Amino acid sequence: MTAKIDDIIEQLKSLTLLEAAELVKTIEETFDVDASAASGGMMMMAPGAGGAAAEEVEEKTEFDVILEVVPADKKIAILKIVRTLTGLGLKEAKDLVEAAPKLVKEKTSKEDAADIAKKIRRCRCKSNN
Repeated sequence: MTAKIDDIIEQLKSLTLLEAAELVKTIEETFDVDASAASGGMMMMAPGAGGAAAEEVEEKTEFDVILEVVPADKKIAILKIVRTLTGLGLKEAKDLVEAAPKLVKEKTSKEDAADIAKKIRRCRCKSNN
């Protein structure tokens, strides 16, 4: 691979799930393709693609936040955040953190999910958003 492609791949690896979804949507709109109809890793042209506006895809409104990685030196800080977010007791929060990857918040709004992910990242932990 060329250096340019390697750089793009590294940038893609660092995207959050929300950023990746936004990238896919932008690519679909820009190139008039449908990534959901991809087979074998190739994007297919959307039906009726010829300047016609594509039907709007229903935007996801509920998100799950998953705590993926917790560095050992950040365990206490993330325990405090998990307890605040979930209302769990100390033991339950400790069990959740030690069992990462684990669901922290289920079916929450996009804004709440982004806020929770931001709090998790402040502790240098990794979440799915």
